[in-house]
Formats: sequence, structure tokens, C-alpha cells
Amino acid sequence: MPYRIEYFHPRILAEIESWPVDVLADYARLAELLSEHGPNLRLPYSRAFGDGLFELRPHGRSGIGRALYCFLLDKRIVVVHAFVKKSQETPDKALKLARKRAKELQHGQSQTQASGTRP
Repeated sequence: MPYRIEYFHPRILAEIESWPVDVLADYARLAELLSEHGPNLRLPYSRAFGDGLFELRPHGRSGIGRALYCFLLDKRIVVVHAFVKKSQETPDKALKLARKRAKELQHGQSQTQASGTRP
């Protein structure tokens, strides 16, 4: 049974869908790999940040996207933040927000609308 990809909030899916078409196409390809391989997906496609937070690393000629996600029970993957990179390093603000959301999910404190499927 494959992993199911969900989104912390519908705005995250909307952000991803607004990415340049080549980055979005690579995201769709990587999301399929993530759904199939789950936590076994590694660099160059996915990277662990620690504390249960990971990043999916889509790219294209027009830019680089990042989708930060965590794993939950029942083979669920929740994308907690997404953005198009504008610098070499992942912004601290993005990491802090993603860690906060992942912690909420992992501790069951969130009444989120984790919904939707990958594009």
C-alpha cells in the first residue's frame, strides 16, 4: 500500500500549484516517488532535517521548489510548508514554521485540515 500525501492546509497545495510549470512537473514526479518509497526516498530527491522533518527537492530551469513534510501513522505524509527557493540555504523562518506544524501534527494538537492529494 503506498503512502498517502496530504497537505497541512489548502494554501500549501495552492502554493505548490502556483509554482512554475517545470518545477511543478518535477514535484509531481517526486511526490509519486515519495508515495511509493516513503521514508526510504533519499538524496537527491529528499533530505532529512531531523526531528521528523524532511524536504522534497523539486527543480526545473525556472527555479527550485521545496516541500517540507513529515510522516504520520497509517502511511500518511503531510506537507507542512512549501516555497520556491530564492537563496542557497533554506530560510530559517520556513524551517521554524515547518517544525512547529510538524510538531503539532506529531503530538496530535492540531485540528488541521490536512486534505487534498498531490497534483
